[in-house]
Amino acid sequence: MPSLYFGLFLFALGAVILLNADLGLSAWGVLQIGMMNIIDISFGQTTQVIGLAVLIFGWALGFPPGFGTVSNMLFIGYFIDIIIGWGIVPAYDNLVLQLIQLVVGMAMIGVASYFYLRPKLGAGPRDGLMIGLVQKLDREVSVVRAGIEVSVLVVGIALGGPVGIGTVITALSTGYFVQLAFKLGKYDRNAKHMNFYELVKYLSGK
Repeated sequence: MPSLYFGLFLFALGAVILLNADLGLSAWGVLQIGMMNIIDISFGQTTQVIGLAVLIFGWALGFPPGFGTVSNMLFIGYFIDIIIGWGIVPAYDNLVLQLIQLVVGMAMIGVASYFYLRPKLGAGPRDGLMIGLVQKLDREVSVVRAGIEVSVLVVGIALGGPVGIGTVITALSTGYFVQLAFKLGKYDRNAKHMNFYELVKYLSGK
């Protein structure tokens, strides 16, 4: 359980670092800002709204949510708004420092993905979709993740979300950081995650 929430907080921190790098948001970030153009909600709240939509979509495709899935949907957005409110992540005007922030943010998201997936309590809504497609298509995490993020990027641009060089870099590179974290942590990409029904059965000893 500590691994799950540590991973969720780390993911939120990585997202804010990417936001403050100001080189162009990640694909999901572009979509979130696009949503903020039409709905008066915070950056963290857009994370929750999108997470809920993806969770429902994944469930409809046969990927039922787990405890970790719902925790991801609720807490990453909550942590993002807290971190932004604290003002602990700096913003730089220096391109070199901005690029460093970009790399650190992507690496942090990769490590965070490992930590919150490790308990096998259900992947986050987005990663549940990613893992399901990895298993179904039998392709590398990096390939599937890049495909998802490029698709999300197109929708975000259509909603008026901002795009920069960082957008392209994160769309094509974040998957490799996730894959590296999985490899270093020896995480099995085919690992079976417990959904809520399976968790209740396990805890009840049935």
